[in-house]
Amino acid sequence: MSEIKRFEYTDILGWSISRYDKFLNCKRQYFYDYYAKYDKDIPIEKLLFLKSLTSKALETGNIAHDIIRDILTRYKKSTKQINKDKLFKYVFDITKKYCSSKTFFEHYYNGQIIYFDEIYIKVKNILENLLKSQRFAWIEKNAIKQLDKWTIEPDGFGETRINNLKAFCKVDFLFPIEDKVYILDWKTGKADEKKHSKQLLGYAFWASYNFGIKAENIVPIVVYLYPYYTEKNIQISDSKISELACNVEKETKDMYEYLTDIAQNIPKDKKEFSLTSNTFFCKYCNYKEICPGSKANNF
Repeated sequence: MSEIKRFEYTDILGWSISRYDKFLNCKRQYFYDYYAKYDKDIPIEKLLFLKSLTSKALETGNIAHDIIRDILTRYKKSTKQINKDKLFKYVFDITKKYCSSKTFFEHYYNGQIIYFDEIYIKVKNILENLLKSQRFAWIEKNAIKQLDKWTIEPDGFGETRINNLKAFCKVDFLFPIEDKVYILDWKTGKADEKKHSKQLLGYAFWASYNFGIKAENIVPIVVYLYPYYTEKNIQISDSKISELACNVEKETKDMYEYLTDIAQNIPKDKKEFSLTSNTFFCKYCNYKEICPGSKANNF
């Protein structure tokens, strides 16, 4: 496989699934997340603090992803069988470290005490589900033969180009077996077929763009790790990838509409970023303390 393409830094915004989702769900939250320094009313330190709030679900996913990355990276040094006692001691230590260094949404807004051992137990279950799965055994048997061609959470944010537009599509795990290239994406939350299918199409585009792989030779798989192991193969084709590229172009232009300077990524005034009418999002929004929409609904 060839080297992953690198790009010089530019200010222009880059499309991603998560960015456009926030744009659709609530324009004001989107403003706070991406344009805090342009807010004239609220100190940037406050906005950055609120942005940094994590949650039990989010942190569980972060820890699980990082441990899986470390497990796979370890194979590049040694293919010996995993010592689970040592592994889960490591998981315990990492969970304690992560949880003690962050402020949780549930604690900040609801006064809930966060017990890191509860998060550890869930992470442990997630990892056990993966390690006991037929897929993991299949990886150990087949994929390990080409360890030097594994791509495990590459550095950076997965910057790429889709129709010459900046985009971010960071894969969890990519590896070849015979004439196929497999992309596995780890999920620790609920299944969202539409969103996850689109995400995996983006990863397939990234693989094709970086390594020149034909669509028919890419096998993207969404792996759900909790409460039990399941997976879903995403069917791709040249036409689906072309459709994704068209959607990315449209969605990028949608976000451009809220800028006064596209090249410098300078937003319009905050008041142009409307509040969501769906109060479901307000309940779980990091910015509800300062958002007039949340205050009006007593969140």
